[in-house]
Amino acid sequence: MAPAGSPGASGAGALQQSGLAHPRRPRRMSPSARVLAATLALLLSACASVPTPPAATPAPTMPPGTTSPTTSGAPAIVVRPPNIDRSYTSQNQDSRALYIVLHYTVIDWEKSLKVLTTGGQVSAHYLVRDNPVASYALVDENRRAWHAGASFWAGNTNLNSASIGIEIVNPGFVDSAAGRVYAPFPQAQIDEVIALVRDIQKRHQVKPERIIGHADIAPGRKQDPGPLFPWKQLAGAGLIPWPDGPLVLLKTLEHEVAPRDIAWLQERLSRIGYNISRTGQLDVVTKEVISTFQMKYRPRDISGTPDAETAALIEVASTPSAMRVAGASDTETRPYTSRW
Repeated sequence: MAPAGSPGASGAGALQQSGLAHPRRPRRMSPSARVLAATLALLLSACASVPTPPAATPAPTMPPGTTSPTTSGAPAIVVRPPNIDRSYTSQNQDSRALYIVLHYTVIDWEKSLKVLTTGGQVSAHYLVRDNPVASYALVDENRRAWHAGASFWAGNTNLNSASIGIEIVNPGFVDSAAGRVYAPFPQAQIDEVIALVRDIQKRHQVKPERIIGHADIAPGRKQDPGPLFPWKQLAGAGLIPWPDGPLVLLKTLEHEVAPRDIAWLQERLSRIGYNISRTGQLDVVTKEVISTFQMKYRPRDISGTPDAETAALIEVASTPSAMRVAGASDTETRPYTSRW
């Protein structure tokens, strides 16, 4: 044994005190502890082996008409225009424009142009100026103009979708103590309207009875183009049919002797194309429709009263072959039966 105070003695004591000079035997682990330790080791190794995902990259922008990338990794979808062969044309078709509807603007040229071309929520295919006279194309004929609104004629509704609208610059009317006073149309402006209607009718093959006024398709709600618009001049130009004059005179005498009831008039007006029911009563709607009819065929009195002359005109206008259309000469007319 080393003497006290020697380096050896002090070193041995330190080893003894630390317990490392004579190490104890390790304890044996129970089976459950070994299983737990193995599980933890396996989990730690798995976490350490998960790779860090790469940063997402934006999808490539494809030029129009080439391919469309997919997010699933599938092949890109090819986008191409259709292969249309236009070498065949069907004979079974007609124009989208079945009607020509005439209006007046109620305002002057400058305001009419502004309203019809900006945010006024109304438009027309053409605007016919009063001074100087000229026609302005505002909406392509292949597109729908917003001019007819709620409308009906001969079973057809929503006529915006099937018509060409012509607005004519005209003040419309003023209400006075003596009654409603309508503004006339300059003859040069009417000549321009006739030329424009003839051109449209020829290109779209619009039937003569389908050249109508805004009032015809919305009686009471609308009055344009009003009683001073010369529909008879359009008839003289061969554009619209007109009641046979001698036959109207004969029928007027018949109605004076034996007047027809209101239900008969309503049925005849419906046959012409107006939106009217057969109620048998001279109600507000019936008077508005009669007044609208009078504006076109008997404008000197548009009160809506179903007198004998009005009844005769209604009968002739709703009878096959009783309407006439002008021919090549000023005196030649022929029966018009297209409606039937």
